[in-house]
Amino acid sequence: MSILISLLVLLFTIVAMECLSWFMHKYLFHGPLWFMHKSHHQKAKSFFEWNDLFVVLFAGLSILLMYIDREHLGYRFFIGLGITLYGIIYFVVHDWFVHRRFKTFKSNNTYLQAVRKAHKIHHKNQHKEKGKAFGLLFVRSKVLKS
Repeated sequence: MSILISLLVLLFTIVAMECLSWFMHKYLFHGPLWFMHKSHHQKAKSFFEWNDLFVVLFAGLSILLMYIDREHLGYRFFIGLGITLYGIIYFVVHDWFVHRRFKTFKSNNTYLQAVRKAHKIHHKNQHKEKGKAFGLLFVRSKVLKS
């Protein structure tokens, strides 16, 4: 597989993960998986939340894909790597910057401030229903105007 195709698969996977995360967040986490996700909408009682178990699912999938294709470095490897990179991006932006699980990352960057504002809009609602702004990296301007 060429380097260009590998990079395209990697970038496509990162974008696809944001889309999949939005879908899962809206229809599964605020649906049948609310019993786990609601810990994320409540005041934290400890450093870890039940919601953090979703990371294990995605990490397991990415490790499996990279392991299966480790000798050939084909498309499955780069899909797994894309899931891993999205997970790192998600961790830095969501857990570190937006929710400040670690207090060291601050920024006045306009885009990052928009991400934070959209996520704060999402967390205004502490319940399963009537949520807004289910994504993380793609911020809709109409959400920010509400």
